[in-house]
Amino acid sequence: MKSPPTSRSAGNLSDDTPRQSGLTLWRQIAETLRQEIGGTGYPPGARLPTEAELSARFAVNRHTVRRALEELSRGGLIRVEQGRGTFVAEDVLDYTVGPRTRFTEWIHRHNKEPSGRVLQRREIAADAMIAAALGIRPGARVMLLERLGLADGTPVSLTRHYFPATRLRGILHALAENPRITDALKAVGVEDYVRQVTKVTARAPTAIEVNLLRMARNRPVLVTESINVDRSGMVVEFSIGCYPTPRVQIVFEPGEGPA
Repeated sequence: MKSPPTSRSAGNLSDDTPRQSGLTLWRQIAETLRQEIGGTGYPPGARLPTEAELSARFAVNRHTVRRALEELSRGGLIRVEQGRGTFVAEDVLDYTVGPRTRFTEWIHRHNKEPSGRVLQRREIAADAMIAAALGIRPGARVMLLERLGLADGTPVSLTRHYFPATRLRGILHALAENPRITDALKAVGVEDYVRQVTKVTARAPTAIEVNLLRMARNRPVLVTESINVDRSGMVVEFSIGCYPTPRVQIVFEPGEGPA
């Protein structure tokens, strides 16, 4: 557990931080923590002390501390992870949507190390939405790859990729052998592919997404629906991506707005 900063502001409000007339205690606590987070005391991703520790530090009850933390969370300065604690928010990553958007290149552009964890890889029957996106009949077999994407070990995406089984024979085996989708598609004859369309919406996260993406329940997620096609225009992939805010924001390149 990280110890509170040893600067003068680390004492309780009655000793080191004057109680300002007309300013509620929780606002004073929020401002003190905001100044410390803005300095070197708590870098991005650092865990803050628990509510009990902050209550003891500032000589106030936990409800007052909780109000202060809620204020910082609403401002995007911290994130609260159920069961894990409170953390300083990381820098926002621009997810640039262009003709050849690739996860690895996206993370490398931010000088971070990309990694991922496969959650499931299996054959399923296409529902109406998946079938329409891939241009196949409902019930046809598709290959599903669900993967959690990380940047320097921090979750930044949760994506489900769907591939037409008949059109891309051997894709399930290729996905098992190749960690990168680009390489898996090459293994089944797709030398290049580009983004045909991307639609973006926002919604509240599910309980599973909150857990996997390690995000606050009161923060929205950005959801993308994307279709990729090969050089001939044939659809080779449909994906649904989920991105935690404010850790990720989506940016469209000129001429690549959502359609």
